[in-house]
This record gives sequence, C-alpha cells and structure tokens, in this order.
Amino acid sequence: MSNPPRKKAMISHGVASSNRRARYDYKIGETFEAGLMLVGPEVKSLRAGRATLSESWAGERDGELWLFNCTIPEWQAGSFMAKFEPRRPRKLLLHRKQVQELIGAITREGSTLVPIQIHFNERGVAKVLLGLAEGKKQHDKRATIADRDWKRDKARLMKEGGRGG
Repeated sequence: MSNPPRKKAMISHGVASSNRRARYDYKIGETFEAGLMLVGPEVKSLRAGRATLSESWAGERDGELWLFNCTIPEWQAGSFMAKFEPRRPRKLLLHRKQVQELIGAITREGSTLVPIQIHFNERGVAKVLLGLAEGKKQHDKRATIADRDWKRDKARLMKEGGRGG
C-alpha cells in the first residue's frame, strides 16, 4: 500500500520570499517593516512561497509608497477567486511620518528603497522588510565576495583546530 502524495506546506509565519541580491548590489542602511495591501489569492500565493522580489523596488506615487515589479503569481487552485495582475504595483502601509521620512531620503539623498524580504509576522499578517540603500560599485562587490570567502575559510580553519589540511 503506497502513501498518498503530500501537499506542499503553507507558510503561516516566517519568510515567504527574500531578495538575495539586495545585500550584494546595495549597502543597506536603515530598515523598515511595512504592511502590504493584497487581495485574497495573492495571500495564498505568498503562503505557498511563490513570490519573487529579485527585480522589485519601492517608490513614491501621489505621496504614498508603492512596491513595484514584485511578482506574485496567480493562485492556480481556484478559478472562482478574483484574477489579478501578477506584477501590479502594491501599496505599502506605513505611518505617515515614516512615509515622509522615506520619501525625503529618496529625493534628497538619492537613496533607493529596496525590498529585502516578504514575511508573515506572528499574527499571520504579510509584511515587507524595506532597506534604505545606496548602490555599490564593482570594487565594493569584489570586496564583499573576498570578505565572505575569508570568513568561510577562517571558520573552516577554526573547525579543523588550526591544522593545515
């Protein structure tokens, strides 16, 4: 007797999607946690861990902050649910003072607002972790790689007890 196929686990809390290139391409300064305005099927897709943040960014439109170019694919399980555009802009929910502070940082300082990850908090609400970032030059990226390699080699040497091989 064979076991029935198991369904993929849904995420009730934890990371739904992360932007792994953000810390490589940008120097992340201060971080902010913002709510997301989503429709029902988008939440189901996020819980299945199907979102992509790789080319997304946050910006200002009409005095509010929006998340652009974030891909949340349509939920395939039910056709009765409302259809939505996978790459549509999504409104970010922040306090008014935070919005004004971030818009000022973007316009005055030339910083970029980069989404680092989408996660669910303890209450099961979807949140976006945004970083106020400045772009890295190519030599900065090389230094980041060299530093990461050195830390990995150092940890391996410490684990081996300082023996050379």
